[in-house]
Amino acid sequence: MIHKGALALGVILGAAAGVLLAPDQGSVTREKLKKEGKSIKDQFVEDFTEVKDDLSKAAKSGKDKFKEDLKDFASKASYKTEDAITFLEKQLSVLKEKNKNLQRTS
Repeated sequence: MIHKGALALGVILGAAAGVLLAPDQGSVTREKLKKEGKSIKDQFVEDFTEVKDDLSKAAKSGKDKFKEDLKDFASKASYKTEDAITFLEKQLSVLKEKNKNLQRTS
């Protein structure tokens, strides 16, 4: 795949060489340069817009992926939290039982 920047640079160099080497009058050459300059500018604007749109799509895709990953993480964390709470409840139950035994012996 040809990089757009390299292609645009080739167009610029080719147009400049063609116009400068042409055996026309100065006014005709300037008019050609003006037309080529506008054409090149239009191409740059089009390429820039396309790249900007691609980056915007990539950013949105990344944002959506991040949101999905965050939901997955929150879900997994919730299950782990539930496991931790269950473990702590069991430990608390054991401590309560030991405390009852201590209260009986006193």
